Amino acid sequence: MPFSNDKEEGFENKLAELIAERLDRELVYTWFPEDTGYVPNTIGENACAMVMGYAQGTGLIEDTNPYYYASYVLITRADDTALNGVISLSDPRLKSKRVGLVARTPPASILAMNGLIANAKPFDARSGESQSTIAQDMIAEIISGELDAVSMGPIGGYYAALADVPLNVVPLVKERAGPATFYPITLGIRPNEPQFKHQVNKVLADNADEIIAILEDYHVPVLDREGQLLTAGGAAPAGQ
Repeated sequence: MPFSNDKEEGFENKLAELIAERLDRELVYTWFPEDTGYVPNTIGENACAMVMGYAQGTGLIEDTNPYYYASYVLITRADDTALNGVISLSDPRLKSKRVGLVARTPPASILAMNGLIANAKPFDARSGESQSTIAQDMIAEIISGELDAVSMGPIGGYYAALADVPLNVVPLVKERAGPATFYPITLGIRPNEPQFKHQVNKVLADNADEIIAILEDYHVPVLDREGQLLTAGGAAPAGQ
């Protein structure tokens, strides 16, 4: 969670249901490891017709049009006034703070570029823990005060909303140097099926507001290609 689970409670489950209904197709799930670099089989007999939540531009399988832009986020306690208004990992106010991060992610590189890695606490996705468990551990350390801030992917908004203390969730879209921190999310589909790709792209376009509403229900920051927050209806919230 919040992406999916075998009880079909995640936002990717809801999106898959929407697409299957609009295409009048039976929905059957196949699960695959979340290991970085793993590409599920979309070619051959009994292969997947579609891969949910696939980052655009890998060139390994075919992409649909993006249905949202995801970003890493910075999470702080709302009562930590010293960090109110921080929107970038290059902000000097982070220099004296203890920041949690997932090892080998773009924010880790950016923190290192800004001389902040010495005070950082890495969480390692290769430790055998799931991304969900790591996210919950990081949020727990924010709440306890062990960490002042954490940087994680769009999963962070979901677990921050479940916290019993107010937390600020800021999309990291203002970085001026280092690796990209926000990126388009598409559906991976079989190659050489242009008609199917067209049908799926039409579903994504025709149901954009409903898709954004699904993501908002799970507290996923939904961005446009410029990094501006969107709401269902396509407008940026006031103050953005």
